[in-house]
Amino acid sequence: MTVAAAGEPFRAFVPAPLPPVPPVVWSDALRRRFDAALVALGRLDAVTALLPNAALLLYSFVRKEAVLSSQIEGTQSSLADLMLYEIDEQPGVPVEDAREVSRCVAALDRGLEKLRGGLPLCTRLLCEMHKVLLTHPGGRGKTPGAVRRSQVWIGGTRPGNAAFVPPPADAVPDCLASLERFLNDDPEPVPPLIKAALAHVQFETIHPFLDGNGRIGRLLIVLQLVADGVLHEPMLYPSLFFKTHRALYYELLNEVRLHGDWERWLDFFAEGIEVSAKQAVATANALLALVNADRVRIAALGRAAASALEVHQALQRRPIATSAALVKATGLTAVTVNKSLAHLARIGVVGEVTNRQRGRVFRYVEYVEKLAAER
Repeated sequence: MTVAAAGEPFRAFVPAPLPPVPPVVWSDALRRRFDAALVALGRLDAVTALLPNAALLLYSFVRKEAVLSSQIEGTQSSLADLMLYEIDEQPGVPVEDAREVSRCVAALDRGLEKLRGGLPLCTRLLCEMHKVLLTHPGGRGKTPGAVRRSQVWIGGTRPGNAAFVPPPADAVPDCLASLERFLNDDPEPVPPLIKAALAHVQFETIHPFLDGNGRIGRLLIVLQLVADGVLHEPMLYPSLFFKTHRALYYELLNEVRLHGDWERWLDFFAEGIEVSAKQAVATANALLALVNADRVRIAALGRAAASALEVHQALQRRPIATSAALVKATGLTAVTVNKSLAHLARIGVVGEVTNRQRGRVFRYVEYVEKLAAER
């Protein structure tokens, strides 16, 4: 579509409704790729049901995805930085970077809350998430929670020299309405993983917000898999694969827009989901093995073991925590918690982060390292 801004004509891309026409060409190799991804997702979902600490892992896995997705957009916060910020400690990066990642976590939480409250995947739900993501002083001019009413572009200094120009603002509501119907299997059902792959490109192409489209679009992948029952919990962190292959990720999104090359994108997406699901399972198993090994070591503490095991359990939910937070989480006295932390530090399970007398912060050292590993 050719439009004009400030007297300069430019071409904006208005995507056709999904599913693609002409239809995707499903080679045997592409079908096998999706089959493998579905098997990997099934194994990951089984982790949720079978691992005794799956509920504890969820806190950390959701934050890992938020950190990685935000890093794609240029933030520098690590997982440890985010966890420090969440307990009102100074992270090792500018506070705003950690705060931005924290808002990404909150946006996913809001989406899950609305989804489980009966709201289907729809524009309203995405706007709710966007409002959480962008409600901060720096987001005031970016209409948090509202679909854009002005033209945007990607790359370049103006639409006329941009690398990609999303639909004009007046076309966005119809594009979103069409996407909403597709997400809810109207006019016909689409297999969930294929739906996730197609819908991610469509959302990024529509670019419905003034800011935050990449993060909301990647959260949509996990949300939709939960909505369609492929995953019971958002234990997947696909942004690690997208970050690792960032240039190719953006190239393939653009190839769909320019040439309709859905097949290469679908192959890349399915590979990313398979790899991500396997990474999540491996991380979960590694953490479980660590926790079990540490329990054995803690049990050897004798009379101090019972209290130390309670503190150890609390640290699995929040691997970086203040001693005061651990008192609250365990119900133990401050004296007992501090003695337990001293025992855990002596056997190398925890480390003290702040090196101060009051308000000390502790981390479950190897747990945080395994969780943060980019694998």
